[in-house]
Amino acid sequence: MIGQIFKKRHSRNRSLPRFPDPRPTEPIALIGDVHGCFDLLQRLLDQIPEGTKTILIGDYIDRGEKSAQVLRFLLSRPDLICLKGNHEDMLLRFLQDPERGHTWLHHGGLQTLASFNISLHKQTLGPEALLTCRSQLEAKMGDRLIAWLKALPAFYSSGNVFAAHAGAHPDVTLEDQEPNHLIWGHPTFETRQRQDETWVVYGHIIQPHPSATHGRIAIDTGAYATGTLTAAYLEPGSSPRFITARL
Repeated sequence: MIGQIFKKRHSRNRSLPRFPDPRPTEPIALIGDVHGCFDLLQRLLDQIPEGTKTILIGDYIDRGEKSAQVLRFLLSRPDLICLKGNHEDMLLRFLQDPERGHTWLHHGGLQTLASFNISLHKQTLGPEALLTCRSQLEAKMGDRLIAWLKALPAFYSSGNVFAAHAGAHPDVTLEDQEPNHLIWGHPTFETRQRQDETWVVYGHIIQPHPSATHGRIAIDTGAYATGTLTAAYLEPGSSPRFITARL
């Protein structure tokens, strides 16, 4: 069953030129999709060398059981850089307009509601129930947490390393990327190589194992389904290495 959630990997052109090694301006660690797996996040953070700038790539909520705990922890850690994922985007759309944004509930939102001690059944998704649910969630989250989610950036860059939840449009300069492509993805990201020698670190698409090839570093190892959370550790002039936490 786990194998069914892995996206079929595209074949690589072996004649493509080798990318230079990542050259961030300082050592950095980038953590893949947490999806409510608070215990795995704690284990992974414990393995990252002290003093390393740490970036989380988005999708902190849904699927797993401890989304509320993950969010409150990240809110308390201003030393961590947190990017926006498509699941945070869906939650915010639900808060803005629960009738139009209710599809979030079918993509892990029910698990997030449960982590905030809010019960809602798929059979009772009428307008009144959705509005009540939105009000309950706003009260449980509080203004500070909601404002934090709204302010999450879509990308982080350091040297020739660029991080965004779902990658980037390979034919557009990094300065001109559309936020939707960074948060939700672009159809040619995995099949076309960038020409600017920038390494793009991304999550969003579950991989059987992390990888670094032809300017793409994939770090979503499906923590909620596989019990494995991954970080890419990058330092100037060295090949990427991966740090993992497992249940």
